Formats: sequence, structure tokens, C-alpha cells
Amino acid sequence: MKRSDLLERMLNWKCECDILVIGGGATGLGAAVDAASRGYRVILLEQHDFAKGTSCRSTKLVHGGVRYLAQGDVSMVVEALHERGRMKLNAPHLVKDMRFIIGNYRWWEKPFYAIGLTCYDLLAGRKTLGRSLPMLKRSVLKEIPSLKHEGLRGGVVYHDGQFDDSRMAITLALTAIDKGGVCLNYIKVDCLLKDATGRINGVHAVDTLDGKEYQIKSKVVVNATGVFVDDVMKMDECDIRRKVRPSQGVHLVVDHKFLGGRSALMIPKTKDGRVLFGVPWHGKVVLGTTDTPLNEASLEPRALEEEVDFILDQAGQYLDRKPTRADVLSIFAGLRPLAVPTHADSKKTKEISRNHKIYRSKSGLLTITGGKWTTYRAMAEDVINQAIAIGGLSPAECVTKNLRVHGYTKEAFDENDWNYVYGSDADKIQKMIEKEPSFAEKLYEGYTFTAAHVVWAVREEFAQNIEDVLARRVRMLFLDARAALKIAPKVASVLATELGKDEAWEQEQIADFNRLARGYILN
Repeated sequence: MKRSDLLERMLNWKCECDILVIGGGATGLGAAVDAASRGYRVILLEQHDFAKGTSCRSTKLVHGGVRYLAQGDVSMVVEALHERGRMKLNAPHLVKDMRFIIGNYRWWEKPFYAIGLTCYDLLAGRKTLGRSLPMLKRSVLKEIPSLKHEGLRGGVVYHDGQFDDSRMAITLALTAIDKGGVCLNYIKVDCLLKDATGRINGVHAVDTLDGKEYQIKSKVVVNATGVFVDDVMKMDECDIRRKVRPSQGVHLVVDHKFLGGRSALMIPKTKDGRVLFGVPWHGKVVLGTTDTPLNEASLEPRALEEEVDFILDQAGQYLDRKPTRADVLSIFAGLRPLAVPTHADSKKTKEISRNHKIYRSKSGLLTITGGKWTTYRAMAEDVINQAIAIGGLSPAECVTKNLRVHGYTKEAFDENDWNYVYGSDADKIQKMIEKEPSFAEKLYEGYTFTAAHVVWAVREEFAQNIEDVLARRVRMLFLDARAALKIAPKVASVLATELGKDEAWEQEQIADFNRLARGYILN
């Protein structure tokens, strides 16, 4: 289904729906899936591309949150662990089990972490991904050969989930559409509509691709815009108190040799009190993250020098091969939409709960913020339950606990072949190549991305430009920014053919992407 088909579906509804969701990240897309699967008419509008913001910039983990257990937030950990299990069952082609290893360098660490992580397993109940166990030194080094040998006494292994965040977001958009919903990227809401009594009954929005304007009526409007929820709330009440405090998390991507195995590294306590991860991902390793409070939110946050130095320094203390700035293939930053605490003395973002919060304004605007990727489904269920009440909709039970997402397949996947992220759609991509053999051309040596994946991104996944393709459909920008720059002209050519654009558009696209990609390269 093309974007134009979705616009037509919306127009056939006379631009009227039951629930309108603003925001195309994890929370908004989850809400759209929940509403559509219950049988409601739902329209989701995203001002840029799906998962443009925080939802494509995570640590790529589906986890309960080990450190929250240490902080005593047991209820949140239990919810997240159960949602972790549901994500793996409902999207087995995107979510997989990952072994995380904590190297032990002091005598007390092995029993301490083994006991704590056993509690973590017990809280997961029947949805556990595996048992936490102590390990001998030789077993640890077999799984992470590049871990620092000197002083290593052994380790502890535990299990959590790993996934591709933006691919999950695209999959959720397709799932909502499969269930009869409308999810549109590049449509910006610039005004909330109200009836004579001051109650919100829709939005005014602009298609940023062609300038067309739409007035869309809805029985309830959900604000799920992450770090930008305050901007939407101010459309409703200009003097509203700030609800979100952005916290920046930075990640560095380096070559797989820095871990050397298939297991992930967890450093349980860095000098700022956070944990640090080294996670295998699409043949590379993601190192992160940081927790830096910011005053302003942006669509393209940039890492601070001290954040880069922190990650390199802390990772280097645990790895025999210490990563340097020259080793960084890509650097990206994301902003967590942390709910502002009600007490003024809570200033450290690592101490602010990741629990989500829902606000209902006097005019009926429903705003959801906080939370994390792992709990997106539970957040969606919560906000749609409240939307039903606000909009006076006929009650319908949530069905997403056991809802298989678009592309669901239980077939074992080859992690070295990019096609696995498409699930059952991979067969359709292969048939497309058989029909047009030129689509089999690889975009860059050493990667399995092909021209077919670019074509598929346009025809089936609503990609509109180079960034959409290389940042969120095939992830090249996040894996190797310099390689992404080199293949941008080739991608622009394919896009121009598919979208019917001229050479001037191609050159403009290449220039725009070059400016963007330079921000992912560490100089």
C-alpha cells in the first residue's frame, strides 16, 4: 500500500475518525496498532518520518531494566519483563534472545550479581528468556574474546532481548495499516480544533511534501510526540506547565572485533553510576549510553564531547582492544522523554522513573509520555483505554498481548543477511529481484543491502528520501556513516526513478543527506 492509498483511505472516511494519534514513534505507533486492532478508525500523523526521533536511537535492547531493579522499582521491572516476553512472541523475526555477560574482577562480584540476576529471572516468570548463571574465566573469554584478561576472575551471564528499533517501528505502522488504520508520515499538525464548548474535536494538518492542508475531525486526540509533547500541549493551553525533561543518550558504533563474539557486554557500574552496554548489532557493536539532561529538544541531537570521551574511557577499561575516536563508524544521540518529577529536588535524570504518565487536559487532549520501547504495548493499551472513555466510544477489549505483527514468522534467520528483518515479506523481495535482476545489485561491499531494499522501502514502507532509506529502512547511516555517504548517489538514483523525480531533485537530496550524515561522523 502506497502513501497515496492511505491518503485516499482517509479521504474516504471524509477526514473523520474515532482516534487521532499525533506522533509516529514507538508510543504513537503502538497506540495506532492497539486502536486499529480493536476495530476503531484511527489516523496517525507524523511530522517527519516514522521513528525519526528517539525511537530509532535506542541501545537496541528489549529489556526489563536491571538497574531499575537495583533502585527498587520492582513493579516497573516486572511489567517490562512481561512485555519483553510478549514482544519476542509477537515479533520473533525482529526480537531475539541475547546473552549478556558481566565480567567479574573482584571476589564478591560473582555471587553478588548471580543472586541479583536470579531475582531478575524469577520476576519474568514463565516469560523468562533464559537462566542467569555464574561462569568460569575461560567461558567468559570464549564468549567475549576481547574482554580485558588481566584480573578477570570469571563472570555472570543473564538473558535479555535485542532488536532493531526503527524496523520495529516500520513494522508497527504496517501492522496498524493491515488492521484498517491510517499511518501517514510527513504530515505536520499545526493546530488543534475545538468545538463551541472548547472541547478538542480534531486537528489542522499540513502535508509537508505537497503543501496540502487537511482538517481532520476525531472523537479524541492522543498526543504521543515524545520529547515534543509540551509543544502540542501548548497548542491546547499556552501556559501549560512543562511535562517532559529531555535526557540525551549517546551511542558509538564500532567494529565487531571490539567484542569478538556473539554475546553482549554489560558494565554494571560506571563512574556516573549508570550501566554501560556493548551490544552486537547487524555485525557491528553498539557502545552506550549516556544520560545528559538537556533544556531543549531537537530532531537531530548531537553528542557532546564529554559524552564521547566517557563512553570510550569506560569501555576501554574493560576491553583489551581499547576503542579510540578513529574506530567509531557512526555516532548517534537520542532524547528520552522523561516525565518531569512532581518534586523539585529530583535533578538527576538517572533517578527519574521510566514509568509512563498520561495527562488529560480540560479540553480532552490525552497526552502520554515517559516509558521505553520495551513497554510500548502496555503504554498503548493504557492510553487507548482512556481514549475510549474520553471519546465515548463503544468499548472493545485490547487484543495486542497476543497480536502477531506484520511479517511474523518463526523461521530461523541468518543474522548476516539483512533480509531477516522483513520476516515473511523477505519472500516478496526475492520475487521482486527475480522479476527485475538488476535489483540484486549490492549497495556497498561488505553489506547485504541491495537496490531491491531501496525499491521496497519506497513501494511498501513509505520512504520519501535518502535519509528515510539509509537511516531507518536499512540502517546504513547508523552502522557506517562514511559508507552511507558513498552510496547516497546510488540510492538517490533509485529513489528518483521510483518517485518520478528529476536530476535536480537527486542533487538536492544528495546535498541534504551529506549535511545530515556529517553529524554521524566523529572527527
